[in-house]
Amino acid sequence: MKDFLEKRDKGQLLIQRNRRLKENLLRPMQLSITEDGYVHCGDKVMLVNPDYPETEADLFLGGDLSLCMTPDEIKAHLSDDLEVPCGLSAAPTKIPVGRNTFIILSADRNAMGQVLRYGQNFCLAIRGGFEDRMLYLSSDHRTLLKSSKRSWLQEVYLTDEASYLNCWQAAFLDPQLRLEYEGFPVPANAKVLLSHCHTNRGLAAHRHLFLSTYFGKEVEVAAHTHLDSHRAEKPRNHWMLVTGNPRKDSSTMLDVPKLPAEDTRALERDTPAPEQGADPGAQ
Repeated sequence: MKDFLEKRDKGQLLIQRNRRLKENLLRPMQLSITEDGYVHCGDKVMLVNPDYPETEADLFLGGDLSLCMTPDEIKAHLSDDLEVPCGLSAAPTKIPVGRNTFIILSADRNAMGQVLRYGQNFCLAIRGGFEDRMLYLSSDHRTLLKSSKRSWLQEVYLTDEASYLNCWQAAFLDPQLRLEYEGFPVPANAKVLLSHCHTNRGLAAHRHLFLSTYFGKEVEVAAHTHLDSHRAEKPRNHWMLVTGNPRKDSSTMLDVPKLPAEDTRALERDTPAPEQGADPGAQ
């Protein structure tokens, strides 16, 4: 009983340590607000795989999926700190919290505030709600002992070691215009491709491969480029760098309703409204 009371006073009980880890991972975060419509180094963003109709699997997780850090389920119950390396998954959450808010860093860490451009090396870092920790999104060639859990493809993980394995590049969605857009600013809240520099594999969300995590049922994330018959990347490789919403009633730009197209609004403006009380069948 004395040992129990002493550990409780020091906050060393397993339930107390587990509660602290969960509070940090689920701590509300504030995303960066873009003023020019582009992504900048130092911005806090969410990586979202936008919703699309899955035709290759009968059972899948729908909706917009955000990239999240996912500690091991057993280790999360035994510690109040982040494990290294730490796993990743995709979850249907649109609220920015500690486990899904990433920081965009330049490769040399000295270009804070500068616009991120297509073809530029950059890093994606995450704190996980901790002030003294910084983990980097990394990947490496798969081996017999190191691969993703469900698909056995190239693994994606978080590590605290800064190296070339942390470097990624953003590419334009259309392969026929990709070279022309090289060096152009990367727009925020638009679909892009994220390619790993060392292995040239694209970041992908596998909606049909489920994982049982500490936070519930989520899906696998791996590094693999899925191409269709036209040699274009499939929606599994599509990502959006979501920024914050300047309005106070919502937290991200995903919550902002999309405006109708300009031609649709012009058509609605030119079409005369039917008169009230008129018989639609009258000649």
